[in-house]
Amino acid sequence: MTLPFLSAEHAEAFILVLLRVSAIVVTIPVISESSIPMRVKASLSILIALIIFPLVLPKIPPVAGYPTLILMYRMAGEVLIGVVIGFAARLIFAGIRMAGDLVGFQMGFSIANVIDPTSSEQVSIITELQYLVAMLVFLSFDAHHVFFTAIVQSYAVLNPLTFHFSGALMQNILSLSKDMFVIAVKLAAPIMAVMLFTNVGLGIVARTVPQINIFIVGMPLQIAIGLIFLGLTAPVFIKLTSGYFLGFETRLATLLRLM
Repeated sequence: MTLPFLSAEHAEAFILVLLRVSAIVVTIPVISESSIPMRVKASLSILIALIIFPLVLPKIPPVAGYPTLILMYRMAGEVLIGVVIGFAARLIFAGIRMAGDLVGFQMGFSIANVIDPTSSEQVSIITELQYLVAMLVFLSFDAHHVFFTAIVQSYAVLNPLTFHFSGALMQNILSLSKDMFVIAVKLAAPIMAVMLFTNVGLGIVARTVPQINIFIVGMPLQIAIGLIFLGLTAPVFIKLTSGYFLGFETRLATLLRLM
């Protein structure tokens, strides 16, 4: 299949395709990180837009019939399609970060923060570790292919310039935001339970053997037990995160229908 010649008529249609594609590319996880150069994101967006442009060209309505303000509103809707998709996906990573914060706080690592190069924010060591592992899981299970497929599927479900922000869409986004906390609790639950039993045991020791300085003993003991069980529960972490990433395809189809 050869790409059509981008005449003045085709240039307007190509801009509409590029708006949606670039909005998805710059908001999906991993690719949207600040460590990825903007030049790479722009090149990838243009390349994907050129590839799918011949497929979606028949579905693009002529823009000459739209008033200027209405056309700008519709073009903003094309950008919002990508923003909604990327925001929904990043909620999963936000839940993983929250799980790392909970685990790091229980282990006593909340006072040892590092600078996250992807967000330029201070995060705990456990948060950064789990986030990097989640990124590797995201790429190893080809979860990023879901978003590239979604770019083409979005045109099968949602024609250009037909975005509609409905109440059902907002309710679905709020449901995804709620699931962020569920993801955090599920991922952090094993370590939090172990830390709870450890603290109970330290409390019993402090009451029965008051000669022991429990504060000096407790801190390295909590870190050691936390790291041990963090390694033991790594397969569970990988299984849960991969399930969230691969199951996002169903959520994505629902979002597209609601838009």
